[in-house]
Parts: sequence; C-alpha cells; structure tokens
Amino acid sequence: MEFNFAIRHPSFATHDPIRISRPNEGIALRLRKGLREIRGELRPTLTLALPVVAAELGWMGMGVVDTLIVSRLGSEAIGAVGLGSMVFFAVAVFGIGILLGLDTVVAQAFGAGDLDGCHRALIQGVFLALALTPPLMAIAMSSTPLLQAMGVNPSVIRETGPYIQVTSLSTLPLLIYAAYRRYLQAMGIVRPVMFALVSANIVNALGNWAFVYGKLGAPAMGVEGSAWATSVSRLYLALVLMGYTYWRAYREQTGLLETKWRPDWRLLKRLVLLGFPAALHVTLEVGVFAAATALTARLDASSLAAHQIVLNVSSVTFMIPFGLASAGAVRVGHAIGRNDPEAAARAGWTTLALGSLFMLAAGLTLCVFPRTILGAFSDDPRVTAVGVSLLFVVAGFQLFDGLQAVTTGNLRGAGDTHTPMACNLVAHWGIGLPIGYALCFPFRMGVFGLWLGLSVGLIAAGSVLLRVWFLKTEALNKRGTF
Repeated sequence: MEFNFAIRHPSFATHDPIRISRPNEGIALRLRKGLREIRGELRPTLTLALPVVAAELGWMGMGVVDTLIVSRLGSEAIGAVGLGSMVFFAVAVFGIGILLGLDTVVAQAFGAGDLDGCHRALIQGVFLALALTPPLMAIAMSSTPLLQAMGVNPSVIRETGPYIQVTSLSTLPLLIYAAYRRYLQAMGIVRPVMFALVSANIVNALGNWAFVYGKLGAPAMGVEGSAWATSVSRLYLALVLMGYTYWRAYREQTGLLETKWRPDWRLLKRLVLLGFPAALHVTLEVGVFAAATALTARLDASSLAAHQIVLNVSSVTFMIPFGLASAGAVRVGHAIGRNDPEAAARAGWTTLALGSLFMLAAGLTLCVFPRTILGAFSDDPRVTAVGVSLLFVVAGFQLFDGLQAVTTGNLRGAGDTHTPMACNLVAHWGIGLPIGYALCFPFRMGVFGLWLGLSVGLIAAGSVLLRVWFLKTEALNKRGTF
C-alpha cells in the first residue's frame, strides 16, 4: 500500500524539476510520470544502497558469528554474549549517534560542492569521538551492578561482566571508525566501507575461533575470548577506513591533508545539535532491546537463548532498511545541498518503496521457515519451541520496522533529527516496553509477551514517521521547500 501511495504522491508527478503537476492531469499520465521518476531514481539509489546494505549485513554478521561460535558452550554462553554486547552497544551507540550529524553536514556540503566543508566536518567528528570515549567507557564498565540489581541470572552475569570489560576497550576505535564511515558514506564513497566490514568478519571469525577455543597458540578464554575478537576486529575497521581516507586524499589531492586540525566551535555545535537527537533516538531504540534482553535474563536460560537468536535474526533483516536509510540520508542531503527539494522527495519515497518490499518478503520468509532459521543456531528443542513463536511476532512487525528505519534516514538527510527521536521515545518506551513488561510478567506470557509489546511500539513508530514524511513532502508540493 505504501508503494502505491508513494507513486501517487505529487512529488513524483513532475518530470520538469521546476513545474509542479496540475491537479487536473489524468491519473494514467501522472502514473506514467511517477514511474519514470522512480526508474530514474532507482539506479543511483541502488548504486549507493547496495554496498551500504552489504556493509550493514557485515556489521550484523559479526554478532551472528559471535553467537554461532559460542553456542557450543551452552545457553548461558549465548545469553552472556548477547546481553554483554547489547549492554555495551546501548552505551556506545550514543557516541555513534552523535556522529550521525555528519550525515547531514557532509551530505549537504557535498551536494553544494563544498569539499572543504566535508573535510572540516570529519575533523570535528574525530574530536567528538575523542571527547566521548572516556565517559562512555566508564559507563559501560560500571554496568555489572545494574544488571545484578535488575535480577539477571547470576550464572549469566559471571560470563557477562568480563565480556563487557573487554569490549569497552574497543570504544575509541569504534567511534573513530564511525566518524570516517559517515564522512565517506555521505560523499557517496561506500565500497571501502563495504570492504572493511566484510573483511572484518574474517578477522572476527578467526579471532573467535582462536580466543574462544584456544586455537593458533592462543589461550582458551571462552566468552571473554569472543570479546577480545570483537575488539580486535573494531580496531581493524578503524585502521582500514583511516588508511583508505588518507590514501585517497593523497592520490586525488582532495585537500583533506591540507585541512587544519583545530576545533571549529560553530561546526562542532552544529554537529552536536544535529547529532544529539539522533544519538538519543538510536540509544533509546537499542536501549529498549537491551532492557528487553535484561528482562528476559530474569527468565530461564532457554528463553534468553531464544530471545538472543531471534534478536540476531530480526537485526539481520533490519540491516537492509537500515542501509537504505543511510542511502536515503545521503541522496536527500545531496539534493537539498544543491537546492533541489523535489529530488529529495523522490529519493525518499524510492527508498521507502524498496524498504517496504524487502521487509514484506522478509516477514513471509520468517513465517514459512522458522525452524530452519532457528536450527542454524541451536538444536535445543526448548530453545526452538520458544524461538518459533517469537519469529512469528517478528514477522508481523517487519514492514513497520522497515518504515521507521528508512523514514528516519530520509528525515536525517533533510536535517530533521528531532522528530524521529521524540517518536522513538513515545513509541518504544512509552508504549512498547510497558506493554511488553505487563504481558511478560503480570500476565505470565513470558518472553513471547515481551516481544508482543515491542512489536506494538515498532508498529506505532513506523506509522507515525511515515505520516511525518508524507506531510513534509506535501509541504514541498505547496511551498517548493521542506
């Protein structure tokens, strides 16, 4: 439905970038024009989106590999890796979110032909990464008492604590990687990002095999070994993107090497004003699943293991619309930078159509092959029984999860990071998590009830944000600007 709605939108019905379509044009004519506009936008969008999607899948693949390799150690190990990585990322993602302001600043500067503005934004992003690292590390390292206070299973905490301590060491490389990634990606340079993440999976897999089970002369460290593998792979990510960025700057004489390393307080302020709402948004979204993981840890080990497996599966499908969101942010930002808001609207609706089609297909796949998917992670019949019911819930919210992800990227490209943050706060923390908690514990529905509540929040977020994007493009049709 959203795809047809997007085609009918007036922003698609103009072939001349200056003239808005007249209301009395025939429906067939407008439809043909809309299809031409979509075809024209599909190729550049997919050229940008496919490597970004591959990169996001590579990022997600690292977590899946961690879970698969430690699964031989038992349900407690699966739960500990899942809980530990979720807790750390719930903290670190705030810093990554602050750096999302680079999407808007760099994309719009690049669209306006201001390469120096792109370089200066990168440098300020690195300064932000350095400033954010100490407090974020301190928060992550002190999280174990909070998990104990929340009633997490003690056998899980014994493994989770060391995991979090080690992964916290990767905070600075992770944020440096994020800054260079946003810089390159916002200028449409995405293949190096894809290469870095795909190859980092090899580094991570080898590290897990060596450090978890004591191969290649390394000690067998179990769950903690998985944390060391993750930290090494994040350092690798940072070094690869930094190396490529400066090699490219030297080869093509882009001017980056001549840009001075000094604080630009006005630009820093702009990055923070754009990035802070985005940081709250992603922190709240990751945080709600971290809270759900901690609540599930109060249940039995099988429920926690099933929750973690299903969370990995849903995160993998989410990476496609998340990658499309990054492409949407870049395409929308470039169009606005060159003062072409109609092209921005077309780019946004195109990414929404692509994301919707994929997530509908993903939901159908989860409904048809739940046991096959779960069998790749665990052969425990108790874990499988719980996981099947959870996958049906996940299938139900796939479309709305994709809508809220892609729309958030489109709005970020247009410079609006406040609306997704407010929507996320209300939908996930004001609606989804309270309902999930009530269904899980007072109504004794267990982890299935918890996921039902989370799905309500995701459906609300997707519906509201789609409406917001529609209203913004309606404003474009009336005023010629966002």
